[in-house]
Amino acid sequence: MSKPSNINLDGTEVSVIKALGFGSSDTLGADLIANCGELPIAELIDCLQGLIGIGYVVADKGAFYKKEELEKVMFRVNSGYMKDLRDALDPRPEVKKSKRVRRE
Repeated sequence: MSKPSNINLDGTEVSVIKALGFGSSDTLGADLIANCGELPIAELIDCLQGLIGIGYVVADKGAFYKKEELEKVMFRVNSGYMKDLRDALDPRPEVKKSKRVRRE
């Protein structure tokens, strides 16, 4: 049995992680903007910087503050957190093992 994840994501963070996906390939900032079209750019940038600060997301450039800068950055989900992030996005209740013992 795996222990439950301690990762708590807000709605914006969930949208960004889903848009990045869990593949091993990088996602260009321009594609991320297109995939998160409903998010204002300032909110997307703030969310990405927060996820990078925590370590959940890795970027090839440390600083980006404008849409033009964001479009050129490559992002991916940190492989060290992939399983925990997947579990946080799709929590499955733990199956409790019965304490009953069958006797013959």
